[in-house]
Amino acid sequence: MGSTGTVLRELRGAQKSAKGVSLYSRYVNRPAGRVLAAGAYRAGVTPNQVTLTSALFTYGALAAVALVEPSWTLGVLVWAALAVGFAFDSADGQLARLTGRGGPDGEWLDHVVDCGKLLLVHAAVLISFYRFGELPSEAWLLLPLGFQLAAVVTFCAGLLREQLGKAAVSARGPSWAAPASAAPVSRVRAAALLPADYGVFCLVFLLLGAPGAFRAGYAALAVVHTLFLALFLAKWFRELRALRAG
Repeated sequence: MGSTGTVLRELRGAQKSAKGVSLYSRYVNRPAGRVLAAGAYRAGVTPNQVTLTSALFTYGALAAVALVEPSWTLGVLVWAALAVGFAFDSADGQLARLTGRGGPDGEWLDHVVDCGKLLLVHAAVLISFYRFGELPSEAWLLLPLGFQLAAVVTFCAGLLREQLGKAAVSARGPSWAAPASAAPVSRVRAAALLPADYGVFCLVFLLLGAPGAFRAGYAALAVVHTLFLALFLAKWFRELRALRAG
């Protein structure tokens, strides 16, 4: 087993493509996950155990949102736990690629945890609004449901786009593939994707001590995510139709 520095260098060489990744994930979450993956490797922890650790931090934080009265202290603790959970979510895949111990079971577990996270984070906000929020109107209770819909449809549609794209390429045989783009990864696009990044979304919980500011920030992110969903759906539909026609 090599030194931590050696493991970190190997992990840097086993990174997924930066295409379609926001600046936060590229420069904050992935590097943090790399450090956690190196530590897990040195400790003999498996990728699936890292995934479950991610779930522990994330689901624990979301339970606190639903059950504990909002405050500045709670906001900092929730944000920190969600950020750590997100970093572990990056670490499990990095560790799997480093060790060659990834497989369909690990990918399945990772997606189950991610799907549960997207459902629970907005359910927790809904419960917090109902239990603790002095809402200007009961219509605010509909906001987490709409945000949840946008988040889950984005997640499922993106996953289906990936799997159906792979299936289309596989069906045509190894001699056929979509032409690879030689263009460098755009920093402008990576910056534009920041509002849709889960890590950036988690920052809104730092406002839990100011209910009005939290509602405003959460509502703004809901609008942005809904707009991104519309753009992503149109893009993915065009790409899949091109695969059929190609």
